[in-house]
This record gives sequence, structure tokens and C-alpha cells, in this order.
Amino acid sequence: MAEGLHPPLQRTTHPHEPKEDDLEKLKKWQEARLERKLRGEYESAVFHLAELVNQNLETSLSVTSVRVDGATNTRKSFLGWLIQPWLARHTDDRVSKSNTLQGVLYTARGISHILQETDLFHSVDAKIQRSRDHLAKEGDVDIVVTTRDKGRFYLKTATEFGNNEGNVSVTGRVRNIFGGAEFLEGHYSAGTKTRRSFHGLLSLPLSPSLRTTGQLSLFSQERDLSSFASCSEISHGLKVAINSNWGVYGVHEVAYQAVLRHINNLAPSASVSIREHAGQTIKSSISHSWTKDTRDDKLAASRGYYGKIFQELAGLSGDVSFYKAEVESQISRCLVPGMSLSLAARSGFLKAFTGPSHFSDRFQLGGPLSLRSLRSNSMGPRDGVDSLGGDIHWSTGISLVSDIPRKPHWPIKSHIFVNAGRLDAMDGTKGLGDNLIGCLRRPSISAGVGLIYRFDPVRVEVNFGVPLVASKSDGVRRGFQVGIGMEFL
Repeated sequence: MAEGLHPPLQRTTHPHEPKEDDLEKLKKWQEARLERKLRGEYESAVFHLAELVNQNLETSLSVTSVRVDGATNTRKSFLGWLIQPWLARHTDDRVSKSNTLQGVLYTARGISHILQETDLFHSVDAKIQRSRDHLAKEGDVDIVVTTRDKGRFYLKTATEFGNNEGNVSVTGRVRNIFGGAEFLEGHYSAGTKTRRSFHGLLSLPLSPSLRTTGQLSLFSQERDLSSFASCSEISHGLKVAINSNWGVYGVHEVAYQAVLRHINNLAPSASVSIREHAGQTIKSSISHSWTKDTRDDKLAASRGYYGKIFQELAGLSGDVSFYKAEVESQISRCLVPGMSLSLAARSGFLKAFTGPSHFSDRFQLGGPLSLRSLRSNSMGPRDGVDSLGGDIHWSTGISLVSDIPRKPHWPIKSHIFVNAGRLDAMDGTKGLGDNLIGCLRRPSISAGVGLIYRFDPVRVEVNFGVPLVASKSDGVRRGFQVGIGMEFL
């Protein structure tokens, strides 16, 4: 019968399948078909698993133990300290009614989350297994958490630009140094304005929720202040702080700080006022700060708000005694797609308890990061060529930020800004209210346009602006001005 068949024979392949001679198309077609099949099987398995779990959420189960595998560098006592609150919540059936499959899944997820929050592990996977205890009853299970440690040592060198200065730095970090999620970090940098700087930090968790941490830091820096004052400043200090994250209610920090400051390297042209503050002083202070940040982008926000309140009381010992308060806020709103409005405000108050305030404690204002179209730290009282700083200040700014036309994906934005503010010394012959009113009545104002370039982790601005109103003592800067930093008005 086969002898009666003559070519050409009719093709038996599906009309939508590729031709046999096109091997590349055939391979892609087969891969796509296999991918669709695997995706369908996976989605079906997930659906059936979810259905099975949902049907058994009220099944009685009880966690008898939790095992953590792979955490070779972490103390068992620390892991138990983190896990115990979740086990206690699960076993207290009178309160949570959690001795069910749903409660076990919730506990396993909570334990996985808290271990991930320690930043000690690359991966954390939790499984529920039948209890291995010989005395286990029906429904007793174990939670087994498999982890993979992160590297303990980290070293980085970098060239950095920020706050209108550049520097080179070396950063070293040791993770989990004592086996309890402690971090030891050292940072050394040398730059243009901050000639040398060292900062060492030891941090450790103080609560099983990891929302409260303790920090001990040592720091030393030498800053060149000759751009606005004819001197340099060297400071060495110690800081002990407790940070607490209250979630939607913000972050609180309570700290004690002891600092040895030295005003030195006076220029021959240094004013009498700067010479009076030369030499060493010791500051011993306690402080509290509250911060809340809901901005979608810290460098170029289009929605959200930021608020910070800082208070410091010095005089526990040392050479200076004062009360200092600062407030910062920013709010951003998207007007139309690609255009947002940003409003920011800052203010500060310094009250010395014995005599005039010290130069190292005063506020400085002016420059591309605060009041644009004025020179950096050039506002307020002066003595000759030196800016002396002030005891009371305020500044506010409004910016209209928009995408470059037809290029919304570019990291470059354009903006129009108006800034206003003032820095004054406290007049001891007047009350606080009169000083505040006098400071508010005579603002310096500037306006201009510019470009914003997002260069993580800093923001770069190139602006063209003019001072509209300025005091005689203010150092104005007409025309182009470049700003590099993280916090702009």
C-alpha cells in the first residue's frame, strides 16, 4: 500500500507552528510553550495550596519550638531574645486565640521578619514541620528558620561631594561583632573645608522589636572656617544616644554629648570678636530630637512632608551653658504630572545663660543650601571680614519644580525659587518677643531659576539668582551659584 503514495504529501503540522526548516523560530516557540505550561502549573499549584490553607486556617496547631539554622555568627541567647515575644504571643491563647494554623503562620512570618530586620542575613526562610519531640501531641509543630549569613566585614573608599565641599574617605564596618547584631563602624575623610575627620560608631539593639537602639560614638574633626571667619576649629567629642522608632509617630533620639572645641589658626586679619573666642572650650549637653519623614524622595520630593524638632541643653559641666532649639519642615505636593510645589521653613533660637553665646554654638546662615544668591555663612552680625553667627534665625523657601519638556525620565529637573530669611544676634536689652518681631520684620529675599541634578546620594543645583532685598552685612552673590548637598531649603 505504501508503494501507492507519491510526494508531495500534505503536511500534518498545525498551521500556526513554525516551519521545520526555521530552527531558531522553532526553538523559541518550544521555549515559549514550555514557559506557558510551567507558569500555568505554578499558578495552579499556588491556587490549590492557598485554597487548602484557607480551608484549614482554624485547624488546631501549637508551636513547641523554633529552630534557626545557618546563623553561625549569632548568639543563641540573642536569637531567643528576639523570638521569645512572638512565642509568648502565640502561646497565650487566652489573649490572642492563636493556637491555630492561622496563628502559626502569623508567628512564622513575624519571626522571619524580625530576623530579616537585623540586617545580618542574606536570606531567611521559615518552614512549619511536625514536632520532633517524643512527647509531642497531635497538632504540635516546630518552626524551622533557615538563614544565610551576610559577610561580617566591609571596606569602602570613596570621593564624596556634599554641603559645598569635597573629600575622600575610607569607611570600614564590622557586622555582628559580638553576635548580637552590633555594628562597629569607622569613617575617616580628608577634604577641602573639613580637613580631617574621624567618626567611630558602635550601635546595638536595646529592644526585641529592634525599634530602640543604643549608640556610642567618638568623633574628631578639623574644619577650615576661613571662607567666612578668619580661623579654624578642631573638635574632639563623645556621644551616647538612644534612638527609638515610633513608626507613624516619628523617630526620637535622646543623647548626651561632651565636646572639646578649639578655635585656632587665626589669620593676621582676624577681628577682635574672633580673637575673643579663640582657645579651648568644653561643651557638655543633653539633647532630644524628633523626626518624621513621609517624602517619596529625600533629594527631590514631589509629595509628602518632613519635620524635625531639636532641643539641646548645655551646662551640666564644662565652659558653656545655653538652651538651643531648632525646627525644620518641608512639604511637597504634585500639582500636575511632572510638576510639583515644595515649601520649606527653618528656624532656630539660642539663649546663653552666662554672658554672650560662644562662636562655636551660634547659627550660620546663607549659601546655596539655605538662602540662595547669598554667600555661604555670610549673613548676620559681622566684625570686619568675619561673620560672627547669630542667636536667632529663620528662613523659608518656595520652589516650583518641573520635568524637562519631553524628557520626564531624565534625572535633571528645572525649578523656580524664592527664598527669604534673616539671622540676628539676641539683644539683651530687649525681651524675646521684641527680638523675634525685629528678626521677622527685616528679611533678606532672593529669587531665581535653576537646574536640579539628582546624583545619588547628593543633589546638585546650578542656579541663576539675584538678591532682591539684603542687609548691609549680608554677603550677596549675583549670577550663577552651584550647590552640592543633601538638604536644601
